[in-house]
Amino acid sequence: MRKSHYIAIVFLLIIAFGCSTKKNAFVNRNWHALNTKFNVLYNGELAFEEGKKTIDATYNDNYWEILPIERLDVKELIITPGAAQNTNFAKAEEKAAKAIQKHSMNIKGRERNSQTDEAFLLLGKTRYFDQRFIPALEAFNYILYKYPDSDKIGVAKVWREKVNIRLENEELALKNLKRLLRQEKLKDQTYADATAMMGQAYINLKYKDSAITQLKIASAYTKNHSERGRYYYIIGQLYNQLGYKDSANVAFDKVIALNRKSPRIYMINAFIEKAKNFDPETGDKEAYYEMLTDLEKNRENRPYLDKIYRQLALYHLDNDSIALAEEYFNKSLKKTTTDKYLKALNYENLAEHNFNITKYRAAGAYYDSTLNHLAKNTRQYLTTKRKRENLDDVIKYEEISHRNDSILYVVSLPSNEREAYYQKVIEDIKAKEAEKEALADRQSQSGTLGIPGSNSNNVQNAGDKFYFYNQVIVGYGKNEFKRIWGERSLEDNWRISDKRVLTPNALTLQNNDAIATLDIYDVKTYIDRLPKDPKVIDSIKREKDFADYQLGLIYKEKFKDYNLASDKLSEVLKSEPEEKLILPSKYNLYEISRVTNNETKAFSIKEDIIRNHPNSVYAEILQNPNAILEASKDSPDALYTKLYLKFEAQEFEEVIEKSNEYIKTFNGQEIATKFELLKANAIGRLLGFKAFKESLNYVALNYPNDVAGKEAQKIIDVSIKKLENKRFVDSLSKKKWKLIYPFQKKDTASVNKLHKTVEKALKDLKYDELSLSKDVYDKDQLFIVIHGLTTKERALGFAELLKINKDYKIDNENFVILSPNYKIIQIHKNLQEYLIEINNSLKP
Repeated sequence: MRKSHYIAIVFLLIIAFGCSTKKNAFVNRNWHALNTKFNVLYNGELAFEEGKKTIDATYNDNYWEILPIERLDVKELIITPGAAQNTNFAKAEEKAAKAIQKHSMNIKGRERNSQTDEAFLLLGKTRYFDQRFIPALEAFNYILYKYPDSDKIGVAKVWREKVNIRLENEELALKNLKRLLRQEKLKDQTYADATAMMGQAYINLKYKDSAITQLKIASAYTKNHSERGRYYYIIGQLYNQLGYKDSANVAFDKVIALNRKSPRIYMINAFIEKAKNFDPETGDKEAYYEMLTDLEKNRENRPYLDKIYRQLALYHLDNDSIALAEEYFNKSLKKTTTDKYLKALNYENLAEHNFNITKYRAAGAYYDSTLNHLAKNTRQYLTTKRKRENLDDVIKYEEISHRNDSILYVVSLPSNEREAYYQKVIEDIKAKEAEKEALADRQSQSGTLGIPGSNSNNVQNAGDKFYFYNQVIVGYGKNEFKRIWGERSLEDNWRISDKRVLTPNALTLQNNDAIATLDIYDVKTYIDRLPKDPKVIDSIKREKDFADYQLGLIYKEKFKDYNLASDKLSEVLKSEPEEKLILPSKYNLYEISRVTNNETKAFSIKEDIIRNHPNSVYAEILQNPNAILEASKDSPDALYTKLYLKFEAQEFEEVIEKSNEYIKTFNGQEIATKFELLKANAIGRLLGFKAFKESLNYVALNYPNDVAGKEAQKIIDVSIKKLENKRFVDSLSKKKWKLIYPFQKKDTASVNKLHKTVEKALKDLKYDELSLSKDVYDKDQLFIVIHGLTTKERALGFAELLKINKDYKIDNENFVILSPNYKIIQIHKNLQEYLIEINNSLKP
């Protein structure tokens, strides 16, 4: 008993003396080293590994770009000192700091605890993965400066250069790593880490061949198969970018050879990259197709079917198996994936396919989906957006044509056939409703929401609970319902999102009142709402004819689809359209016939135009081929440019007259609407606000779908309200005045004489800050205006100076006006109101 007491006392004395960090004794050094390694640092390392696992689990590689060496998603965040993003890293940092604070034995400037450098290394690594790179750099530098004899010097130097690369100091990192490899004898794994980071630095600097060299060394030295697979894959990517497909395939084969030793995602993407490199002219197509189908059939590849299906779709596309290609593109889209770019590419392929087979409306929808999955403001996004915008008009006019054609077709049917038509529509609606309800019942019985596309296997650990008692499944069901059906009110026929759309032919009901009370299973509902007024029916027909004409021009000019263009223009002529559409339709058909080498048809149309439209511009061009050269000078666009220059020269009356002429000449063409808008502006400048507003309304109402019509509507919505104000502003504190000399327009001699005299006076008297102009006021008057006068007194004084100076002696009638008020009298043509207001203000 006494012996055990002695042992206990000795043990307590050892602990007491060993706890001191100030004594450089054997017991002290080993006591603190053991406590650091097996207690504090052990727990810190465990937390660090958990943090690394969290990063690996949440990080998604972008296989469309060169993979980074490390799986770390650096975010543009401002992280305050001491703040951590990951709780595991925070715990690891806390343990490392505790080891340093409680067990560091810095005696006479030298560290005596052999585990303290490990603590600083852990501290730096946790800060690095928590994206606090400057504090991490401080920790690694502390090891290098304070522990020169540490066995962790090589590791610390590699980590320091990792930080430098993250801080975009690649040149410095390469310099230091090269020196490290020259001077230090490193362990294989440390050597692999150093060369791998050199590879990353070279990738960042765009030295791809140098990066390949370093990554080959890293893949040879690393003991981690996951790293080796990643390095091989990056080597393959780099070779592909350099254009060395054979070398790339060798690297990808090495990834595939690792099989289960490295993550399967590397192997699958290696197969995909090899497939992309396949050359159908020299390669074995059967072996290539067999490889893809084997990948598809392998159950282990189910998480990656989206990629495999896409590659199969591209294979079928290359072999002109369009239907199979479309099927596999859609299969790829249906597979759940976080790869938005893959979805964008699939949608883009489907868009291009539909565009090539002239299904422009479907192409537009697919381009919309493509844009939704592309990063905005990238080159690909902007290119795709331009393609989509080119389809706007064709989609708009196709919808108008299709809708109006459906309405006109139903209206033209005899009453008994019309009833039969709508009875069939109702039967189709009922059949679809019954089918959906049956499917809903089947799926609800299997524990999923009764909607197409739901899958009970998507919800794990559901147990045997009834659907509405399992909150996880209910929540999932709500989300899936919204994803597929969108927002729906709790009401009958909830599956019909737009109660106005009651026929498959997109028959637009004319009135929106009491829509909710309509019986969609009653034939009378449809028949009662069909247009019956001949004027309304005629307007629907005219709208369809114009839409078909516009489609003909779009297919001809924008898409060079001459077959579709010819069909649309021929359809216009067959429908007995308005006079304004007949001649341009014929001439465009003539041009199409020439382009497609159908000389017989071209000759027939030419004779028709010359015989039936002898006084037209088109007949003149057809009769005199040499006139085409002259016509190019006087093309619609050239004529518009010339007339616009006259508008800027304030020749408003000629602009109005010529615009009327050109509108008739180019009736039915888009350029005619531009002349209409130009005329409206000329009318406004000549006749004032009221006439301008009426002219704009005419353009907006008659050409709502054209650029000019939209522009007119925009002016009405935005600018007209600002121009309505005709109240003159107060002259106090205003610094922009004008001196006005009014003249009759026909008195050109007096106008020119005064203009020349004032011009001379400004030059002689060196009034460089003043300017001179001739401004048309209305049909009868114009003004000579001196701009730039800063006060009313200076404006009146300058008028007096011109009057009394013997070199000028200008005693013409004049008045001064503020710049805002001058704008008002030009807009509203209310000069007399202004002059009366001036006279009243002068009265005592």
